[in-house]
Amino acid sequence: MTTGRATAGAGPWPYAVWALTRAGLLACVFKVVTVPGPDVTVDVSVIYRGWYEVLLTGTYPLDDVTWQYPPGAALAVLSPALLPFWEYATAFFVLVLVCDALVLGLLLYAGWRPGIRAAGAWVWIAGVPLLGPTVYARYDLMVTAVAVAALLAGVRRPRALGALAAFGALLKGWPALLLVGVRKGRPTRAAWTSAALSAAGLAAAFALWMPGAFAFLAFQRDRGTEIESLGALVFHLARRFGWEGRVELRYGSMEFVGPRVELVSTLALGLAVLALGWLLLWRLRARLFAVRTPAEAAFTAVLLFTVTSRVISPQYVVWLVGLAAVCLVFRGTAMTLPAVLVLAAAGVTLLEFPIGFGRVVASDAWGVTLLVVRNGLLVAASLIAARRLWRSTVPGRPGTEAAPGAVEGQPSRVAR
Repeated sequence: MTTGRATAGAGPWPYAVWALTRAGLLACVFKVVTVPGPDVTVDVSVIYRGWYEVLLTGTYPLDDVTWQYPPGAALAVLSPALLPFWEYATAFFVLVLVCDALVLGLLLYAGWRPGIRAAGAWVWIAGVPLLGPTVYARYDLMVTAVAVAALLAGVRRPRALGALAAFGALLKGWPALLLVGVRKGRPTRAAWTSAALSAAGLAAAFALWMPGAFAFLAFQRDRGTEIESLGALVFHLARRFGWEGRVELRYGSMEFVGPRVELVSTLALGLAVLALGWLLLWRLRARLFAVRTPAEAAFTAVLLFTVTSRVISPQYVVWLVGLAAVCLVFRGTAMTLPAVLVLAAAGVTLLEFPIGFGRVVASDAWGVTLLVVRNGLLVAASLIAARRLWRSTVPGRPGTEAAPGAVEGQPSRVAR
């Protein structure tokens, strides 16, 4: 019987390839190598640095509509203070590198357990550089590190999963979806109770720490349709037939403004509600939970809410890369094809932003083609992941068979 120790024995190659690719990313953010398109480091050197100065005065950025993050985001923005001997942007890039290395370490360490493999580490090694320098110039990789730690810890400690998911949710919201796939019964009670108590305690602490902890809710509510989202494809195509709208910088991103934009934004919210309804139905119907099910459910949930969002910023794809990596840690995962599609989408995302972003803003043929391909890959990954999650966990469907030793609520069966 093959063990995790045998599969994880990849020698120094994962570390060598990781170091080489990350050296390339650092060369880009430190501008040793110039990547075509807009300067992605401005978010750190100007926007984050501005928030940093405001946060140091003892308040959240109450007058800045680009601050659209939960209160825990302040920790990420303030984190360069841990390295006061470096300039703000330099310290930030180094801390993101440390989080990147932490994720690799967690995935490789998990690969030494029986029934676990090193494939997930390779997904992470390859997926992050496919996104280009943007991934080091946003704090999303830090949040992804928390999510990866939560899912891997949750294999044996549901309470740790709950606490880390709550912390991640207060950093950027989406890690709350990590809780959707916890096995029913005692693990669910442990994880969800831990999450609720942790979230309540942390939220109260942030509210007492500084005024304006939840001002972001109003700013997030007022966002429109960002030009890289699925719904934006309607207006990219409509511009070629005389649509009278335009692109403007609003709420920190490039959004469409004009006739029917509000309608499309509302439809996107409706799709998100449908995605939530499907997840609730799946949760009610699911009976067969494997050790990998929490990761697969989290990956599927985040895919669904990403493609239905009014905003699909390039850095969002790093969330999917991290969750795909956790899924592929487990033997027998049903998420291999969706993970491959996410990796392909990451590569197209680099071509779309920053390299081809001017053409995306102009809605020219090449820019629209890149968006269609990237968003199409994500939609395909979402639908395939949802179908495979359902087939592997919901009983009573033909074409499935019980895995050895599987019982209801325990590791599971496999779709043929």
